[in-house]
Amino acid sequence: MKGVLGSIVVILLIVIAFGMFYYSTYNKLVRLDERAKAAWSNVDVQLKRRADLIPNLVNSVKGYEKHEAGVFKYIADARAKLMGAKTPQDEIKANNQLEGAISRLLVIVERYPELKANEEFTRLMDNLEGTENRIAVARKRYNDIVTIYNSTIRSIPYNFIASKMGLKPMPYFKVENPKTKEAPKVNFGNAPQAPKAKQNVKQDNTTDNKTKNKADNQTDNKTSLSWEFVYA
Repeated sequence: MKGVLGSIVVILLIVIAFGMFYYSTYNKLVRLDERAKAAWSNVDVQLKRRADLIPNLVNSVKGYEKHEAGVFKYIADARAKLMGAKTPQDEIKANNQLEGAISRLLVIVERYPELKANEEFTRLMDNLEGTENRIAVARKRYNDIVTIYNSTIRSIPYNFIASKMGLKPMPYFKVENPKTKEAPKVNFGNAPQAPKAKQNVKQDNTTDNKTKNKADNQTDNKTSLSWEFVYA
């Protein structure tokens, strides 16, 4: 009888310990999930804030450059994808496309100093720069929290409870390398300069060879005269 009671007590203690562990783990995962969602919500706010600045920025550039319809359409499409994104993965992808579009727009702006001196355009650029800084801060905070969240739900024994809760890893907010973004090509002249440079180099080499040969001939003539003088 005592043995049976002892077994029941042990089983109860195990059940209680497991229940306490499950309870504490469940709450921890819920808090991490909420922190990650809140961090992404902050990122989303800043991305939408920047997207709201794009139309006015584009309209300012259109007043100076009306022949870049392809770039303006690319920007409009990227902004529409960002505003219509339903998941963080889709929004991150759309954001990278929009950043590439903005970089192309800024290349056009560099051609017009008077546009950069425009007061309204300067104000828009200041707002855009401030928003970019906010996005950078929000992105870092989000990635830091997602790192903790993803590593936790993949670790034993948290992964077992996380799977029961339906929790899945969240995407990192990675930015594409600016060097890989396509930018419009600027042609500063029609005629290539490289062949002309090669021709100049060839002419220089020919002149040097002629000068060297002439100097060698003069040296040979002097030497010949010297030997003639000795034998005379």
